[in-house]
Amino acid sequence: MNSTAEIVITQALLEDIMDMGGNYAPGDHTSLACMPNDVEGKMQLICKADGILAGVDLAKIICEDVDRGIRFEKLLTDGTPIKKGDIAFKLYGEVKSLLRAERVVLNFMQRMSGIATHTSLFVKEVEGTKATIIDTRKTTPALRYFEKWAVRIGGGQNHRYGLFDMIMLKDNHIDFCGGITKAILAVKDYQQKNNFNLRVEIEARSLEDVAEILSTGHVTRIMFDNFTPELMKQGVLLVNSKYETEASGGITLNTVRSYAETGVDFISVGAITHSSPSLDLSLKVF
Repeated sequence: MNSTAEIVITQALLEDIMDMGGNYAPGDHTSLACMPNDVEGKMQLICKADGILAGVDLAKIICEDVDRGIRFEKLLTDGTPIKKGDIAFKLYGEVKSLLRAERVVLNFMQRMSGIATHTSLFVKEVEGTKATIIDTRKTTPALRYFEKWAVRIGGGQNHRYGLFDMIMLKDNHIDFCGGITKAILAVKDYQQKNNFNLRVEIEARSLEDVAEILSTGHVTRIMFDNFTPELMKQGVLLVNSKYETEASGGITLNTVRSYAETGVDFISVGAITHSSPSLDLSLKVF
């Protein structure tokens, strides 16, 4: 886990014990009021809906951060198809610690399981084709690490993580640069000057754009933005495997199969991170 993710977990735990001014409060007043010290208890994670389980390994990390005395008994692993009523894991430890970890664990796991479940639906729709479902940077601020983790658990793959690990020439970059060829050549010059060897993806908005990209070269992947499946198929044939191909732009569960059948390599779906409903989970005493 990277340092940014560790900071996010710490901040998520601190949200419950800091006031709105950022000052440390005494803590969990409810538990302090009615729970004696050193009382041991046990809780279990109950799945309240069907889907794909995600965040079990993260839950263990959160519990360890709260109290290393918490014992974590894993019953189901990340990526497991779950049914309502399944038990994912059990926790044993001091009651005050269990209650402090409870909501943070659920907040992360419900979000991650929702994304994994939604992703798995897209993956299932493209089975039997060469297409791979990938995510985008349309993620919740500060939660990208966890949301992209959930995509992988759901059977998808991650696109670039941020602005630093790939060059991606979108429509605004192309327009600001004065066109496709100028943008590509500027990137080529930048990489040579800085001794970089980053992958280069470029957006195409028409078949004419595709032709210009092919004549210019120096890219890794061509992204077909808001193409119909019919135009997409023509574009894939035009590229003829010279570069990787990607379909993008408003693709839904109802349309993803038609895009996959064009022979495209990747299908990026922003909805799997920005519009996935959380999966209902609960931590209860047993």
